[in-house]
Amino acid sequence: MDTISIVGAGLGGLTLARVLHVHGIPATIYELDESPSARTQGGMLDIHESNGQVALREAGLFERFQAIIHAGGEATRILDRHNTVRREDADDGDGGRPEVDRGRLRQLLLDSLPDGAIRWGSKVTGVRALGDGRHELTFADGQAEVADVLVGADGAWSRIRPLLSDATPAYSGVSFVEVDLHDADTRHPGPAAVVGAGMLFALGPGKGFLAHREPDGSLHIYCALRVPSDWVSTVDLADPGKAKAVLLERFADWAPELRALITEADGPLVPRAINALPVEHRWDRVPGVTLLGDAAHLMSPFAGEGANLAMLDGASLGRAIATHPGDVEAALTAYERELFPRSAEGARDAADNLALCFDDTAPQSLLDRFAAYAG
Repeated sequence: MDTISIVGAGLGGLTLARVLHVHGIPATIYELDESPSARTQGGMLDIHESNGQVALREAGLFERFQAIIHAGGEATRILDRHNTVRREDADDGDGGRPEVDRGRLRQLLLDSLPDGAIRWGSKVTGVRALGDGRHELTFADGQAEVADVLVGADGAWSRIRPLLSDATPAYSGVSFVEVDLHDADTRHPGPAAVVGAGMLFALGPGKGFLAHREPDGSLHIYCALRVPSDWVSTVDLADPGKAKAVLLERFADWAPELRALITEADGPLVPRAINALPVEHRWDRVPGVTLLGDAAHLMSPFAGEGANLAMLDGASLGRAIATHPGDVEAALTAYERELFPRSAEGARDAADNLALCFDDTAPQSLLDRFAAYAG
Protein backbone atom coordinates (compact mmCIF):
# COMPACT_ATOMS: atom_id res chain seq x y z
CA MET A 1 0.00 0.00 0.00
CA ASP A 2 1.22 3.50 -0.82
CA THR A 3 2.71 5.54 2.01
CA ILE A 4 0.62 8.71 2.36
CA SER A 5 2.26 11.65 4.13
CA ILE A 6 0.28 14.76 5.05
CA VAL A 7 2.22 17.83 6.15
CA GLY A 8 0.13 19.94 8.52
CA ALA A 9 -2.52 19.10 11.14
CA GLY A 10 -4.93 21.91 10.36
CA LEU A 11 -8.59 21.27 9.58
CA GLY A 12 -7.89 20.23 5.98
CA GLY A 13 -5.11 17.78 6.76
CA LEU A 14 -7.10 16.26 9.61
CA THR A 15 -10.19 15.86 7.44
CA LEU A 16 -8.13 14.10 4.77
CA ALA A 17 -6.64 11.70 7.33
CA ARG A 18 -10.10 11.02 8.80
CA VAL A 19 -11.73 10.27 5.43
CA LEU A 20 -8.86 7.98 4.50
CA HIS A 21 -9.25 6.24 7.88
CA VAL A 22 -12.98 5.75 7.22
CA HIS A 23 -11.98 3.96 4.00
CA GLY A 24 -9.38 1.83 5.79
CA ILE A 25 -6.41 3.68 4.28
CA PRO A 26 -3.60 4.63 6.69
CA ALA A 27 -1.87 8.00 6.50
CA THR A 28 0.59 9.92 8.67
CA ILE A 29 0.33 13.62 9.49
CA TYR A 30 3.53 15.51 10.27
CA GLU A 31 2.88 18.61 12.40
CA LEU A 32 5.48 21.10 13.59
CA ASP A 33 3.55 21.94 16.81
CA GLU A 34 4.75 19.90 19.77
CA SER A 35 1.22 19.02 20.88
CA PRO A 36 -2.46 19.76 20.08
CA SER A 37 -2.45 22.50 22.73
CA ALA A 38 0.79 24.19 21.64
CA ARG A 39 -1.08 27.28 20.42
CA THR A 40 -4.57 28.70 20.37
CA GLN A 41 -6.69 27.88 17.34
CA GLY A 42 -8.43 31.17 16.62
CA GLY A 43 -12.05 32.14 16.99
CA MET A 44 -15.37 31.12 15.51
CA LEU A 45 -16.05 29.54 12.12
CA ASP A 46 -19.31 29.35 10.21
CA ILE A 47 -19.49 25.91 8.65
CA HIS A 48 -21.36 26.01 5.37
CA GLU A 49 -23.93 23.55 4.13
CA SER A 50 -22.38 23.42 0.66
CA ASN A 51 -18.81 22.48 1.64
CA GLY A 52 -17.75 22.23 5.29
CA GLN A 53 -20.82 20.24 6.27
CA VAL A 54 -20.40 18.02 3.20
CA ALA A 55 -16.88 17.23 4.39
CA LEU A 56 -18.06 16.41 7.91
CA ARG A 57 -20.70 14.05 6.56
CA GLU A 58 -18.08 12.32 4.40
CA ALA A 59 -15.91 12.00 7.49
CA GLY A 60 -18.76 10.42 9.45
CA LEU A 61 -18.67 13.24 12.00
CA PHE A 62 -21.74 15.34 11.24
CA GLU A 63 -23.76 14.23 14.25
CA ARG A 64 -20.85 14.85 16.60
CA PHE A 65 -20.36 18.24 14.95
CA GLN A 66 -23.96 19.22 15.71
CA ALA A 67 -23.25 18.77 19.42
CA ILE A 68 -20.61 21.55 19.39
CA ILE A 69 -22.55 24.18 17.40
CA HIS A 70 -22.78 27.59 19.09
CA ALA A 71 -26.54 28.14 19.32
CA GLY A 72 -27.54 31.62 18.19
CA GLY A 73 -24.17 32.27 16.59
CA GLU A 74 -25.61 32.90 13.12
CA ALA A 75 -27.06 36.24 14.25
CA THR A 76 -25.55 39.16 12.33
CA ARG A 77 -25.42 42.94 12.84
CA ILE A 78 -24.15 45.58 10.40
CA LEU A 79 -23.39 49.04 11.81
CA ASP A 80 -21.92 52.23 10.44
CA ARG A 81 -19.23 54.30 12.20
CA HIS A 82 -21.90 56.21 14.14
CA ASN A 83 -23.03 52.94 15.79
CA THR A 84 -26.26 53.10 13.83
CA VAL A 85 -27.70 49.65 13.20
CA ARG A 86 -28.11 49.31 9.44
CA ARG A 87 -29.15 45.65 9.39
CA GLU A 88 -29.84 43.03 12.03
CA ASP A 89 -30.62 39.37 11.43
CA ALA A 90 -31.44 36.88 14.16
CA ASP A 91 -30.18 33.30 14.04
CA ASP A 92 -33.06 31.60 12.26
CA GLY A 93 -31.84 28.17 13.32
CA ASP A 94 -31.88 26.71 9.80
CA GLY A 95 -28.37 25.31 10.22
CA GLY A 96 -27.12 26.65 6.90
CA ARG A 97 -24.05 28.32 8.37
CA PRO A 98 -23.82 27.32 12.06
CA GLU A 99 -21.02 28.81 14.13
CA VAL A 100 -18.52 26.62 15.93
CA ASP A 101 -15.34 27.24 17.88
CA ARG A 102 -12.34 26.37 15.69
CA GLY A 103 -10.52 24.69 18.57
CA ARG A 104 -13.48 22.43 19.37
CA LEU A 105 -13.88 21.50 15.71
CA ARG A 106 -10.20 20.64 15.45
CA GLN A 107 -10.45 18.53 18.62
CA LEU A 108 -13.40 16.65 17.12
CA LEU A 109 -11.22 15.72 14.14
CA LEU A 110 -8.22 14.87 16.32
CA ASP A 111 -10.33 12.54 18.46
CA SER A 112 -11.55 10.72 15.35
CA LEU A 113 -8.06 9.57 14.28
CA PRO A 114 -6.24 6.43 15.44
CA ASP A 115 -3.35 6.69 17.89
CA GLY A 116 -0.09 7.48 16.17
CA ALA A 117 -1.67 9.05 13.09
CA ILE A 118 -0.06 12.41 13.94
CA ARG A 119 3.63 12.89 14.57
CA TRP A 120 3.82 16.03 16.67
CA GLY A 121 6.96 18.17 16.76
CA SER A 122 7.87 17.20 13.18
CA LYS A 123 9.08 20.37 11.50
CA VAL A 124 9.75 19.85 7.79
CA THR A 125 13.05 21.48 6.80
CA GLY A 126 13.41 20.06 3.31
CA VAL A 127 11.69 18.04 0.62
CA ARG A 128 13.02 16.56 -2.60
CA ALA A 129 11.71 14.47 -5.45
CA LEU A 130 13.15 10.96 -5.72
CA GLY A 131 11.49 10.05 -9.01
CA ASP A 132 8.44 7.87 -9.76
CA GLY A 133 6.28 10.27 -7.76
CA ARG A 134 8.10 9.57 -4.49
CA HIS A 135 9.41 12.35 -2.24
CA GLU A 136 11.74 12.48 0.73
CA LEU A 137 10.88 14.70 3.68
CA THR A 138 13.61 15.79 6.07
CA PHE A 139 12.87 17.11 9.54
CA ALA A 140 14.53 19.46 12.01
CA ASP A 141 15.57 16.53 14.22
CA GLY A 142 17.53 14.99 11.33
CA GLN A 143 15.02 12.24 10.60
CA ALA A 144 13.81 11.55 7.05
CA GLU A 145 10.73 9.83 5.61
CA VAL A 146 9.82 8.78 2.08
CA ALA A 147 6.28 9.31 0.80
CA ASP A 148 4.58 7.69 -2.17
CA VAL A 149 1.85 10.34 -1.89
CA LEU A 150 2.73 13.74 -0.42
CA VAL A 151 0.06 16.28 0.53
CA GLY A 152 0.91 19.85 1.50
CA ALA A 153 -1.68 20.88 4.07
CA ASP A 154 0.77 23.23 5.73
CA GLY A 155 -0.87 26.60 5.28
CA ALA A 156 -0.01 29.97 3.83
CA TRP A 157 3.78 29.57 3.80
CA SER A 158 3.77 25.93 2.71
CA ARG A 159 7.09 24.10 2.42
CA ILE A 160 5.46 21.74 -0.10
CA ARG A 161 4.01 24.35 -2.50
CA PRO A 162 7.36 25.08 -4.26
CA LEU A 163 7.31 21.53 -5.65
CA LEU A 164 4.29 22.57 -7.69
CA SER A 165 4.15 26.34 -7.98
CA ASP A 166 6.28 29.49 -7.81
CA ALA A 167 3.36 31.48 -6.36
CA THR A 168 3.71 33.14 -2.96
CA PRO A 169 1.11 34.98 -0.88
CA ALA A 170 0.82 38.74 -1.45
CA TYR A 171 -0.47 41.40 0.92
CA SER A 172 -4.14 42.21 0.39
CA GLY A 173 -3.90 45.81 1.59
CA VAL A 174 -5.73 45.10 4.87
CA SER A 175 -4.33 44.23 8.31
CA PHE A 176 -6.11 43.11 11.46
CA VAL A 177 -5.27 43.76 15.08
CA GLU A 178 -7.08 41.14 17.15
CA VAL A 179 -8.27 41.71 20.72
CA ASP A 180 -10.47 39.87 23.21
CA LEU A 181 -12.95 41.04 25.83
CA HIS A 182 -13.56 38.35 28.45
CA ASP A 183 -16.77 37.67 30.39
CA ALA A 184 -18.34 40.36 28.25
CA ASP A 185 -21.90 40.51 29.59
CA THR A 186 -20.63 41.13 33.12
CA ARG A 187 -17.34 42.99 32.60
CA HIS A 188 -18.00 44.69 29.25
CA PRO A 189 -21.77 45.21 28.88
CA GLY A 190 -21.39 48.10 26.41
CA PRO A 191 -19.30 46.16 23.86
CA ALA A 192 -21.45 43.05 24.49
CA ALA A 193 -24.55 45.01 23.45
CA VAL A 194 -22.76 46.37 20.37
CA VAL A 195 -21.62 42.94 19.15
CA GLY A 196 -24.89 41.19 19.90
CA ALA A 197 -25.43 37.42 19.91
CA GLY A 198 -23.34 36.46 16.89
CA MET A 199 -21.31 38.33 14.26
CA LEU A 200 -20.74 42.08 13.96
CA PHE A 201 -19.66 44.15 10.97
CA ALA A 202 -19.06 47.82 11.89
CA LEU A 203 -17.65 49.36 8.73
CA GLY A 204 -16.49 52.60 7.17
CA PRO A 205 -14.20 53.55 4.29
CA GLY A 206 -10.84 51.86 4.74
CA LYS A 207 -11.46 50.53 8.25
CA GLY A 208 -13.85 48.77 10.56
CA PHE A 209 -14.51 46.22 13.26
CA LEU A 210 -15.40 42.60 12.72
CA ALA A 211 -16.35 40.73 15.87
CA HIS A 212 -18.10 37.65 17.15
CA ARG A 213 -19.36 36.33 20.44
CA GLU A 214 -17.74 33.07 21.52
CA PRO A 215 -19.41 30.24 23.45
CA ASP A 216 -17.50 31.11 26.64
CA GLY A 217 -19.09 34.58 26.73
CA SER A 218 -16.04 36.44 25.44
CA LEU A 219 -15.90 38.75 22.43
CA HIS A 220 -13.23 38.33 19.75
CA ILE A 221 -12.62 41.58 17.86
CA TYR A 222 -10.77 42.19 14.60
CA CYS A 223 -9.80 45.85 14.19
CA ALA A 224 -9.37 46.08 10.42
CA LEU A 225 -7.40 48.79 8.65
CA ARG A 226 -6.43 49.41 5.04
CA VAL A 227 -2.77 50.24 5.68
CA PRO A 228 0.66 49.61 4.09
CA SER A 229 2.13 46.15 4.60
CA ASP A 230 4.72 47.42 7.10
CA TRP A 231 2.28 49.41 9.25
CA VAL A 232 1.98 46.77 11.96
CA SER A 233 5.76 46.82 12.50
CA THR A 234 5.53 50.51 13.44
CA VAL A 235 3.14 49.83 16.35
CA ASP A 236 4.53 48.87 19.77
CA LEU A 237 2.18 45.95 20.39
CA ALA A 238 4.21 44.92 23.43
CA ASP A 239 2.76 47.96 25.21
CA PRO A 240 -1.04 47.56 25.10
CA GLY A 241 -1.62 51.14 26.22
CA LYS A 242 0.45 52.61 23.40
CA ALA A 243 -0.99 50.19 20.87
CA LYS A 244 -4.54 51.05 21.87
CA ALA A 245 -3.73 54.77 21.52
CA VAL A 246 -2.48 54.21 17.96
CA LEU A 247 -5.63 52.26 17.05
CA LEU A 248 -7.92 54.79 18.69
CA GLU A 249 -6.32 57.53 16.61
CA ARG A 250 -7.34 55.60 13.49
CA PHE A 251 -10.94 55.51 14.78
CA ALA A 252 -10.97 59.05 16.17
CA ASP A 253 -14.26 60.03 14.50
CA TRP A 254 -16.09 56.79 15.32
CA ALA A 255 -18.81 56.44 17.94
CA PRO A 256 -17.57 55.98 21.52
CA GLU A 257 -19.51 52.69 21.75
CA LEU A 258 -17.35 51.32 18.93
CA ARG A 259 -14.11 52.80 20.25
CA ALA A 260 -14.84 50.92 23.49
CA LEU A 261 -14.12 47.68 21.61
CA ILE A 262 -10.50 48.86 21.73
CA THR A 263 -10.33 50.70 25.06
CA GLU A 264 -11.89 47.82 27.03
CA ALA A 265 -9.80 45.07 25.40
CA ASP A 266 -8.22 42.54 27.76
CA GLY A 267 -4.75 41.08 27.32
CA PRO A 268 -2.45 41.37 24.31
CA LEU A 269 -3.15 42.91 20.91
CA VAL A 270 -2.29 40.47 18.12
CA PRO A 271 -1.44 41.71 14.60
CA ARG A 272 -2.33 39.80 11.43
CA ALA A 273 -1.60 40.91 7.88
CA ILE A 274 -4.16 39.53 5.42
CA ASN A 275 -2.36 37.82 2.55
CA ALA A 276 -3.67 35.87 -0.42
CA LEU A 277 -2.50 33.71 -3.29
CA PRO A 278 -3.56 34.65 -6.84
CA VAL A 279 -7.27 34.05 -7.38
CA GLU A 280 -6.68 31.58 -10.21
CA HIS A 281 -3.79 29.77 -8.52
CA ARG A 282 -3.24 26.36 -10.08
CA TRP A 283 -0.38 24.13 -11.18
CA ASP A 284 0.47 21.44 -13.69
CA ARG A 285 0.18 17.86 -12.47
CA VAL A 286 3.36 16.79 -10.66
CA PRO A 287 3.54 13.05 -9.90
CA GLY A 288 2.88 12.03 -6.31
CA VAL A 289 2.21 15.43 -4.73
CA THR A 290 -0.65 17.90 -4.28
CA LEU A 291 -1.89 20.68 -1.98
CA LEU A 292 -5.02 21.49 -0.04
CA GLY A 293 -6.40 24.36 2.04
CA ASP A 294 -4.38 27.55 2.43
CA ALA A 295 -1.37 25.90 0.83
CA ALA A 296 -3.44 25.64 -2.36
CA HIS A 297 -5.71 28.69 -2.24
CA LEU A 298 -4.93 31.13 0.57
CA MET A 299 -7.58 33.83 0.52
CA SER A 300 -8.85 36.61 2.76
CA PRO A 301 -11.48 35.65 5.36
CA PHE A 302 -14.12 37.86 3.75
CA ALA A 303 -16.03 35.01 2.13
CA GLY A 304 -15.84 32.78 5.20
CA GLU A 305 -14.65 29.99 2.92
CA GLY A 306 -11.06 29.22 3.97
CA ALA A 307 -11.74 26.55 6.59
CA ASN A 308 -14.77 25.22 4.73
CA LEU A 309 -12.83 24.75 1.50
CA ALA A 310 -9.87 23.20 3.34
CA MET A 311 -12.14 20.59 4.86
CA LEU A 312 -13.88 19.91 1.55
CA ASP A 313 -10.46 19.63 -0.11
CA GLY A 314 -9.47 17.01 2.46
CA ALA A 315 -12.68 15.06 2.02
CA SER A 316 -12.51 15.26 -1.79
CA LEU A 317 -8.89 14.11 -1.90
CA GLY A 318 -9.59 11.27 0.53
CA ARG A 319 -12.53 10.12 -1.58
CA ALA A 320 -10.47 10.35 -4.79
CA ILE A 321 -7.70 8.19 -3.31
CA ALA A 322 -10.23 5.66 -2.04
CA THR A 323 -12.04 5.40 -5.38
CA HIS A 324 -8.85 5.04 -7.44
CA PRO A 325 -7.08 2.19 -5.60
CA GLY A 326 -3.58 1.59 -6.88
CA ASP A 327 -3.67 4.61 -9.23
CA VAL A 328 -2.32 7.66 -7.41
CA GLU A 329 -2.11 9.82 -10.51
CA ALA A 330 -5.72 9.17 -11.47
CA ALA A 331 -6.75 10.12 -7.92
CA LEU A 332 -4.73 13.34 -7.84
CA THR A 333 -5.87 14.32 -11.32
CA ALA A 334 -9.53 13.82 -10.38
CA TYR A 335 -9.06 15.81 -7.16
CA GLU A 336 -7.33 18.76 -8.83
CA ARG A 337 -9.92 18.87 -11.62
CA GLU A 338 -12.52 19.73 -8.94
CA LEU A 339 -10.17 21.77 -6.74
CA PHE A 340 -9.12 24.49 -9.17
CA PRO A 341 -12.52 25.92 -10.23
CA ARG A 342 -13.92 25.54 -6.71
CA SER A 343 -11.06 27.40 -5.05
CA ALA A 344 -10.97 30.10 -7.74
CA GLU A 345 -14.64 30.87 -7.11
CA GLY A 346 -14.07 31.14 -3.36
CA ALA A 347 -10.96 33.28 -3.77
CA ARG A 348 -12.75 35.62 -6.16
CA ASP A 349 -15.64 36.08 -3.72
CA ALA A 350 -13.20 36.72 -0.87
CA ALA A 351 -11.30 39.36 -2.84
CA ASP A 352 -14.52 41.06 -3.96
CA ASN A 353 -15.95 41.06 -0.43
CA LEU A 354 -12.77 42.50 1.08
CA ALA A 355 -12.93 45.37 -1.43
CA LEU A 356 -16.60 46.15 -0.81
CA CYS A 357 -16.29 45.99 3.00
CA PHE A 358 -13.86 48.91 2.99
CA ASP A 359 -14.79 50.88 -0.11
CA ASP A 360 -15.77 54.55 -0.07
CA THR A 361 -19.44 53.75 0.57
CA ALA A 362 -18.96 51.22 3.40
CA PRO A 363 -21.08 49.73 4.87
CA GLN A 364 -23.55 50.33 2.03
CA SER A 365 -21.82 47.92 -0.36
CA LEU A 366 -22.07 45.12 2.20
CA LEU A 367 -25.73 45.93 2.82
CA ASP A 368 -26.35 45.71 -0.93
CA ARG A 369 -24.57 42.35 -1.04
CA PHE A 370 -26.69 40.97 1.82
CA ALA A 371 -29.83 42.24 0.06
CA ALA A 372 -28.74 40.47 -3.14
CA TYR A 373 -28.23 37.20 -1.25
CA ALA A 374 -31.67 37.54 0.31
CA GLY A 375 -33.21 38.20 -3.09
